[in-house]
Amino acid sequence: MQGAENAAPMVAFARDEALPWVDAGEGVELKVIRVVDHAAIWVVRNRFAPGVQIPRHKHTGEIHAFTTRGCWHYAEYGIDYPAGTYVYEPAGSVHTLTVNRDNDGPTEALFVMQGVNLNLGPNGEIERVDDGPTALAFYLAMCEAMGVPNPPVLRE
Repeated sequence: MQGAENAAPMVAFARDEALPWVDAGEGVELKVIRVVDHAAIWVVRNRFAPGVQIPRHKHTGEIHAFTTRGCWHYAEYGIDYPAGTYVYEPAGSVHTLTVNRDNDGPTEALFVMQGVNLNLGPNGEIERVDDGPTALAFYLAMCEAMGVPNPPVLRE
């Protein structure tokens, strides 16, 4: 007989409808799905209005992205990532996320990130640092302001 010490860990899950979209400003909406502090992992969904451009940034860890709706690209690479596209970004990558202006609706993507995003100014200086804990704090504050306290974000 298998003892409790040999039991398999429980599977964690988050239901999309339980996590509200919050306005992150300038045509960007956000859902924080999971934050793992000890591993510096954060999982988010973003919804972008057509034509949105995210400031140039550098990732300190690798990123996995999956486009679920619409189309986006990095201004530096000239490759479109339409719905159904998986994108891998190695640590150290620097780019400017740009949503295609001719999209006929919002673009949505899931991002699994490790480390931090260093948001860069025009001369490459660091203007802001985003990571899982800061994204989570922002998300929880916005949810609270919308009357949705403590959304079921997965946290470790």
